[in-house]
Amino acid sequence: MKFFITDVFGKGPYTGNQLATFFDFGALPGSEMQKIAREVNFSETTFITSPEKSNGGYDVRIFTPVNEIGFAGHPTLGTAFIINNHILKNPENKILLNYQVGQIPVTVEIDTLWMKQNQPEFGRETDKQLMAQTLGLEISEIDYRLPVMELSTGLPFTIVPLKTMKALKKAKVNLLKLEEFIRHAWAKEILVFSTETYEPHHSLSTRVFVEYLGIPEDPATGSATGCLAAYLLKYDVFGTCKIDISAGQGYEVGRPSELKIKAELKDGVYDINIGGSVTEIAEGEWKIR
Repeated sequence: MKFFITDVFGKGPYTGNQLATFFDFGALPGSEMQKIAREVNFSETTFITSPEKSNGGYDVRIFTPVNEIGFAGHPTLGTAFIINNHILKNPENKILLNYQVGQIPVTVEIDTLWMKQNQPEFGRETDKQLMAQTLGLEISEIDYRLPVMELSTGLPFTIVPLKTMKALKKAKVNLLKLEEFIRHAWAKEILVFSTETYEPHHSLSTRVFVEYLGIPEDPATGSATGCLAAYLLKYDVFGTCKIDISAGQGYEVGRPSELKIKAELKDGVYDINIGGSVTEIAEGEWKIR
């Protein structure tokens, strides 16, 4: 099988979130795809299962090292980039990907790809004391003005507002407390954010912990950032119903990343678009055993 490696949401080569994309074209069962994803051991690995369009889009499956998932952000941008540059004879400015959660459109600009995410589904508010313990923080380091909230635009995350960059950098998952949190949570993955930033042109700093899916800390997470965009609008974090900002992620794991957010809340309907760069790093052939 042909495969490619890309860096998504990066600030140049060897930054952002790594992705392996395979031209499977229906050759493998899901169990074998899972083994390959575990061997690659990136946050996610994607398989394009047919070279032909279905309902106007391309069928794609996504695997973490331990599970198949129905949607993820950086795999969407990276896979669309590979389809546009290595499957299509004539590149297009819009690519549709068919996932378990439905069809996700990707718009291609000169140096940025944008994905439009699904309408958010809000879950329940999470106990701040338990969340502080899960993240190794004091409850006073969580912003009391905002809720710790579950929500999903395709993949569920719990959003945790922190007061300072110091708290953001301090956060470290306590695995025993995480087990307690996961037992009762719908959104088992965690995004923490602060309005203090790594870079002056960023509006937010984030970190994402996905231990439940075999990823201790993710360098750049488009699905979680889509959830965050809905949260920012619902709770009026920036005092506006329309945002056009960028967030920094991945600095603590040596993979600095930039995720662009364009989102609007109008008449109860969310328009959520997450964008970033894609850099092609390598290509090769995978021997099917």
